Amino acid sequence: MLDQREELERFKRDIDLVRYAEAAGYELDRKASSRSSAALRHPSGDKIIIAREEAGHWVYFSVRDDQDHGTIIDFVQRRHGLSLGEVRKELRPWIGSSPSPPLTTLARGLALPSLRPSPAKDREQVRGRFEAMQPIDSRHAYLERARGIPPEVLGDRRFEGSIRVDARGNAVFPHWDEDGVCGYELKNHGFTGFASSGQKGLWLSNTKPDDTALVITESAIDALSHFAIRRPTTYRYASIAGALNSTQPELIRKAAASLHEESSIILATDNDPGGDKLAAALRAVLEQLGPKIRIVEDLPTNRGLDWNDVLRASSHRAGQ
Repeated sequence: MLDQREELERFKRDIDLVRYAEAAGYELDRKASSRSSAALRHPSGDKIIIAREEAGHWVYFSVRDDQDHGTIIDFVQRRHGLSLGEVRKELRPWIGSSPSPPLTTLARGLALPSLRPSPAKDREQVRGRFEAMQPIDSRHAYLERARGIPPEVLGDRRFEGSIRVDARGNAVFPHWDEDGVCGYELKNHGFTGFASSGQKGLWLSNTKPDDTALVITESAIDALSHFAIRRPTTYRYASIAGALNSTQPELIRKAAASLHEESSIILATDNDPGGDKLAAALRAVLEQLGPKIRIVEDLPTNRGLDWNDVLRASSHRAGQ
């Protein structure tokens, strides 16, 4: 008999999400589909894009709701409001035997697309460019002068290896998924970018066995700023670089699950409407892990600020 974690993994990997969505009333939009993604529409007006990750998981996102994305588990919970236990009962008939619900696209004699994972070549190019970059040695002009991040923070062992510099002097923040580096953020004066052909995963600090909390921020610079202000010794950090994509919820759950049971997840988002929306989405992602996860918020005191705003303001006052 499968344990719960193994069963959930099989749901994500083995159930063809295109076929499941068909059974839920979605219809394939062949003109909008490609070899690597399938577009489906529902009579309600919803439109979703389904793809397969390199690791084999089926993932989706809704074109009309940027908070509606994830694996088949998220798909079922968003549409039916089921508990995780109820989702498991719903999906069990779909593994190990042929599903019984009607498949409308197949009934019309149209073959569903055989989705291919994102090309490994893109990842190799991203990794090759990243490996050519040098780790910073605690000093970076843009991060220090424009962002107010102290050299002792940039050189702290918590962030060793998690910040690099490219040939143009850009600060580089690598993103990781289960297979390694998948992309990287680029920051400099008047410039923000992301690796060409790369994908967002999670930017991560180093971890320690006795860590008591995972702090999740919107950007790596916010994470560095939060650390500079709070100076925790047992907090690890992760950032998502803006809005969640379809692969990040599972990465966040795994990062949270790696903590001890008595640990906390700290949502250190911006104190603005966008931050409120993201915090709510993160809560929904983390609550799937059950009541053992303690979720708290640590927001900038003043509305409209992010953690780097707070750091720069405090540095300005200290310099006066």
